[in-house]
Amino acid sequence: MPDHESVRRLRARAQALADDVREASPAAVVRRVFAIQAQDATAADLGIRVRGRDITAAGIRAAYEDERSIVRGWFMRGTLQTVPSPDARWVLRLLAPRILAATNSRYRQLGLDEGLRERADRLVRRALATHGPLTRAELTEHLAAVGVQPDGQAPFHLIRHAALTGVLCHGPRRGHEATYVLLDDWLPPGAEDARREEDTAVAELARRYVRAHAPVAVDDFATWSGLPVSLARKAWWTLAHTGSITGYGALSVPTGRTEEPLDSPGTLDVRMLPAYDNHLVGHRGRELSVPAAHRGRVWPGGGLIRPTVVADGLAVGTWSRRDAGRAVRVDAFEPLSPQVQSLVDAEVSAVTRFLRPSA
Repeated sequence: MPDHESVRRLRARAQALADDVREASPAAVVRRVFAIQAQDATAADLGIRVRGRDITAAGIRAAYEDERSIVRGWFMRGTLQTVPSPDARWVLRLLAPRILAATNSRYRQLGLDEGLRERADRLVRRALATHGPLTRAELTEHLAAVGVQPDGQAPFHLIRHAALTGVLCHGPRRGHEATYVLLDDWLPPGAEDARREEDTAVAELARRYVRAHAPVAVDDFATWSGLPVSLARKAWWTLAHTGSITGYGALSVPTGRTEEPLDSPGTLDVRMLPAYDNHLVGHRGRELSVPAAHRGRVWPGGGLIRPTVVADGLAVGTWSRRDAGRAVRVDAFEPLSPQVQSLVDAEVSAVTRFLRPSA
């Protein structure tokens, strides 16, 4: 059986977080990991930075807005994620129906019946075609035309509904605000948008997940994707019988992955992960990424997941921004060795430069 350290090291390497594995561009980072948690736009940028080499905030913005090689939207588990643009449509077609069904009770609580949601979709489409890109506040003003009150959660859920039905996606930022644009205008259909049958789409999503997170089990994939375990198991069977995955103890890895070297003496790799990072939420269990004694410092409750410092994929502390983002503070779980402290200091400098490019 593989030991915990080997599994953690392989997972960190798959996420471009160990053995000095780094990608050359924002698009390459997102292709490698498939999805970056993006509930917070700055955290998403930091999640791309930490997996790349010399990636800047301006470079990430260019990938979103000029290249349009990556896009932000509601995907796995109905949460905001940044994914490769060529994959946005087929993933949305696979996941959105289940996300919408799971949101039905919330729609009822807010008085958003099916007819109102459809009218809102049409109104949003017209508004963006005429006036877009528009911010959430601007779309909320337009939604008043179908009787939606501007306060409360109704406008947000209607905007999210329009995203899940393929009407809109995130577009260019306006200052510090996100804007929305028509999906078909922002990301014209391409070769990767060919329709897939559900079984084929689930198997492809599973293949991407394994490549980005292995060693993993089928339950890890179900937790990450939000898909039913029965469907996840069917995809796992497909991957196994097509030779896409192979066993690694009780877990699975892409075929050939275990040939990569695990032992690289003297190459300790320290990274500063943002809040809600993939490395911390991409598996069902937490025991390999954060020592049990310190899990409460990373997951303090209330749905929070704090920014974390990891060494070869293992959390050694948390970090935070202070003085309106002008400084970074690291809170180590235990006293750090001189070697780790030196690498942490280098990461702090890199994060500070990223957050303050003119400093």
